[in-house]
Amino acid sequence: MKQRPAADLSGLPSFGLGPRSPTWWGTLGFMALEGMGFALAAGAYLYLATLWPNWRLSAPEPNHWPGTIVTLLLIVSLVPNHLLNRYAKQCAIGPVRIGMVVMSLLGSVPLIVRWFEFPALNIYWDTNAYGSMLWVLLGLHTIHLITDVGDTIVLTVLMFTRHAYSGRRFGDVGDNVFYWDFVVLTWIPIYLLIYWVPRLG
Repeated sequence: MKQRPAADLSGLPSFGLGPRSPTWWGTLGFMALEGMGFALAAGAYLYLATLWPNWRLSAPEPNHWPGTIVTLLLIVSLVPNHLLNRYAKQCAIGPVRIGMVVMSLLGSVPLIVRWFEFPALNIYWDTNAYGSMLWVLLGLHTIHLITDVGDTIVLTVLMFTRHAYSGRRFGDVGDNVFYWDFVVLTWIPIYLLIYWVPRLG
């Protein structure tokens, strides 16, 4: 039997970026699951807040400055993050390497400040329901921050090896950019819940 090709696919790219990549959809699924975890924690916090007229339960106000510094650092990091995404789409190895190093550093600095943020809550996790919820909210976001920074550092190392010349690595960089946006954007409502909702009474 004589066989002939139905279509010549040799000209198609061997990898995809953004929604054309299966890993992008996997990252989106992770974000949906983790976002629901944040929503449940925030819902529990707000539910408990409605049960007590004096929400904080006579605990001292948390010092908002470490959390505010973390917020500003995360917002500033969005600029180089999106520049990195542009370079990844262009498959520009040099700028991507520089961008990954920059994002590894910019991701690590908030973690250093976060170390001081926990004691700045001015309450321990086992003091009362208010303290428990503060530590849960801050702890959840810290885990995500550590996870993404670790992933960024590993990907940065890979971009300086022979694996960097695989087109899929540029897709991985794009997915990493996507997830960092999620880490930053989920912090904003948590920051407001922890530091400003109790002040509003």
